[in-house]
Amino acid sequence: MTMSRRALLGATGLATLPSGLMAPPAAAQAERVLRYGISMADIPLTAGQPDRGAGAYQFTGYTLYDPLVAWEMDVADRPGKLVPGLATSWEADPADRRRWTLKLRDGVKFHDGSAFDADAVIWNFEKVMNPQAPHFDNRQAAQVRPRLPSLAAWKKLDAMTVELTTKAVDSLFPYQLLWFLVSSPAQYEKLGRSWDRFAAEPSGTGPFRLARLVPRERAELVKNASYWDPKRIPKVDRLVLVCAPDAVTRSNALLSGQVDLIETPALDMVDQLKAAGNRVVENVTPHVWNYHLSLLEGSPWRDLRLRQAANLAINRDEIVQLLGGLAKPATGVVDPASPWFGNPTFKVRHDPNEARKLVQAAGFSPRNPLRTKFLIATGGSGQMLSMPMNEYIQQAWKEVGIEVDFQPVELEVLYTAWRNGAAHESMRGITANNVAYVTSDPLYALVRFFESRQVAPVGVNWSHYKDEETDRLIGQAVQSFDPAEQDRLMARVHERVVDQALLVFVVHDTNPHVLGKGVRGYTQAQHWFQDLTTLA
Repeated sequence: MTMSRRALLGATGLATLPSGLMAPPAAAQAERVLRYGISMADIPLTAGQPDRGAGAYQFTGYTLYDPLVAWEMDVADRPGKLVPGLATSWEADPADRRRWTLKLRDGVKFHDGSAFDADAVIWNFEKVMNPQAPHFDNRQAAQVRPRLPSLAAWKKLDAMTVELTTKAVDSLFPYQLLWFLVSSPAQYEKLGRSWDRFAAEPSGTGPFRLARLVPRERAELVKNASYWDPKRIPKVDRLVLVCAPDAVTRSNALLSGQVDLIETPALDMVDQLKAAGNRVVENVTPHVWNYHLSLLEGSPWRDLRLRQAANLAINRDEIVQLLGGLAKPATGVVDPASPWFGNPTFKVRHDPNEARKLVQAAGFSPRNPLRTKFLIATGGSGQMLSMPMNEYIQQAWKEVGIEVDFQPVELEVLYTAWRNGAAHESMRGITANNVAYVTSDPLYALVRFFESRQVAPVGVNWSHYKDEETDRLIGQAVQSFDPAEQDRLMARVHERVVDQALLVFVVHDTNPHVLGKGVRGYTQAQHWFQDLTTLA
């Protein structure tokens, strides 16, 4: 390992956070207050569909709002499962599996006091799926429409029943509904049909209400004592989300008592945080930190040898060391323990000599390197230690003859590019992007990235990968309602993904949090979704 890469193993950043971004001490409050230092540079969108990726759902998604189909988030010792949310049941019609009937939950109220019903659900689908609807919001649509690629139609059957129709038979469709959140039509009307005003005074059905929003600084959430699910009524009176995008600043804020818990600590400060009496919590997290490689005509990554070399050049154990041990080397999209891993013939490992041979066979070398450019994030939830990790890998690639320049952008800019796809004009000169993502179910781990029908901007097949056999296997899986058969077919899809080295697989996150001495309880689910009502 070169000296430059050794130096990177200790680098976590030194930026400081302006003091004005810190919340007042909890001790000054009569109510039970917790202040959460989050890794985002801004509070995610509060109007109903959060921006800033899957990690944002714990902040302004599943706090202020509810989905129709929910995820079990109050268990830590096993993966969660689909559970009823605002829909108490969902069922595909045996006579036409494209048609799903959802029975809605009675007695639920929005924060403004208006009733939740089928009309509200249809209004919300129109809000994000129908550009001709008078209340259509393009900003929210951009977040959730790519997450609902199967949805073709929606209609009300009666006051508490809706029917959703998919474009084709899709047994995995309920997983898509995890991302669709329901906001109040009555509040939108009350606020003059303005989504900007709604974002400042949102109304959902969730366990928290928004009391105060200071963009790029904080959001103050207060307990919704009349929440419909007694098990999810928050244990704290007020939860303050404090924007602290720099890991060192976040960690120092916890040490100084300015916040009560943080996500993703500065990893060279973990021992110091523990010594001060704080508790580090992590868990298995279905999530992969990777690079999506463009497969468009003219991209160097159409050459399998270069894709394999980019994987073989990386010492993942050293990346885990860089991350303070709070990660696991990735040998595919999912962990080998997953039922979808299969038995790939290409073994993702560290083999720099083989990487050099492959680069040379492709016509390049350290003296005559392949030169290209990647789009990466400056940071943000889910991106782990984005800049140090990217800089470390950049050096490893250089040693085998691959020279990558990085174009760092704010996380939401990266997500927009991800949804636009490699062929978008804004991606001219870019041959890969670096969005880390959730792998909690077959749809989110595999289908949306590797089925040809999901090519961006329909889905997030950013690379424009098209393969008849992969399409055939996915087609069989989504038409099967037998979980064991779904697993078998998805394992074969994953084998193809790894054998073709379609991504550069780096690490799986463990989503570390550090809880201060005043935090009495928290359940960390095995997901990027988290339930902040479990904080005590």
